[in-house]
Amino acid sequence: MRVLFVSGELIGADLCYRLKNEGCDVRLFIEDESRKDCLEGMVEKTDDWKKELGWVGKDGLIVFDDVGYGEIQDELRAQGYQVVGGSAGGDELELNREYCQQIFSSHGVGFVDSRKFYNFDEAIDFVQCNKGKWVIKQDSHTSMLNYVGQMNDGSDVIGVLKNYRDAHNMSSVNLQKYIKGIEIAVARYFNGNEWVGPAELNIEHKCLCNNDIGPKTGEMGTVMWYDEDGNNRIFTNTLAKLKPYLKQINFKGAIDINFIINEGGAFPIEATARFGCPSTQLQAQLHQSPWRELLLAVAKGEQHNLEHKKGYGIVVSIAIPPFPYKAISQEYYLRGVDILFKGTLTEEEMNSIHFEEVSLKNNNSSHYCIAGSNGYILYVSGSGGTIQESRLRVYKLIDKIVIPKMFYRTDIGVKFIENDMVLLKKWGWL
Repeated sequence: MRVLFVSGELIGADLCYRLKNEGCDVRLFIEDESRKDCLEGMVEKTDDWKKELGWVGKDGLIVFDDVGYGEIQDELRAQGYQVVGGSAGGDELELNREYCQQIFSSHGVGFVDSRKFYNFDEAIDFVQCNKGKWVIKQDSHTSMLNYVGQMNDGSDVIGVLKNYRDAHNMSSVNLQKYIKGIEIAVARYFNGNEWVGPAELNIEHKCLCNNDIGPKTGEMGTVMWYDEDGNNRIFTNTLAKLKPYLKQINFKGAIDINFIINEGGAFPIEATARFGCPSTQLQAQLHQSPWRELLLAVAKGEQHNLEHKKGYGIVVSIAIPPFPYKAISQEYYLRGVDILFKGTLTEEEMNSIHFEEVSLKNNNSSHYCIAGSNGYILYVSGSGGTIQESRLRVYKLIDKIVIPKMFYRTDIGVKFIENDMVLLKKWGWL
């Protein structure tokens, strides 16, 4: 099968590479200039994806891995192409947080006070008049600009807003009311009319350092599992209620709702209407069905029996500086430096490594090196009957990887084992 893979920021790098390894004839377009050199020697690339439409044809598959392409996807579907990734309505859900909360509320999912400001002085005045803890967010997935307020009078949030006003060229900002509780997400594939496969539950780890210390990142690691019970409380009380909306917008792809659970209920904070990262990489660890079959079924509006491992999966992000911030100067970035392994890795171990800002050096099939410029190098996953078993497998494999200046969190899944799982069961959610 021919696959045309259109990537914004290379969120789906691993997915693209795995489709090739499944035997698909793949051509990859990367829009982000800072990642153009990634996956060299690993996947055939194109500088103009629209010129490849004749090549992929209407029997092939077109994959979009990011938001911002929704209208294009709708147009291609109307022309008869098989497209998976999202839709224009999905883009609006993720990129307009205020609108997203309106959709949540109108469909009975819940509501969290969320306000958008196009003037930073107005945002500052709002916090001064509405003292409390507020969360700063963007209408994008640049999570490193997010900030969760700690001061009850909002003074720390005001300080960050003043800095963003004076030092950054930002046209708008969102403020969301802080809610104390456990953050968890539920996701599932949708084929334009029905759900495909079981519901997936996941716990994200956004902060840079262990114990949720440091700035927010795109993601430092995730715990995930599939729940075959279509009536499980988390899914039926949240994501399941969006089915009419997803049908209305002809959404075809993966959809995720992140929310806070406490004794008072579940409070939705955002939606991810695209392939997640590194959740898609972790799905590759848990899935036993070929990607090509799942994605083609979703694109065609068909059902698919998604076979998957039981138990839990864990993925850990492996990064180098300047992650989680984009480099101002490239002088010290380690582009071209070898990625090495202690000993020879097994096929299973190699399948548990998910490349992003990586290329093959001199087209050598086993000589990997650092590419890109952002520091999002790769992800390592593992699975097992328990979270602890998955953790042991992941970190044992990480110990065999040598990337100069690499860093990662060593506590992915610990808080969920020791605290969050107990409370979610106590409150009747698990």
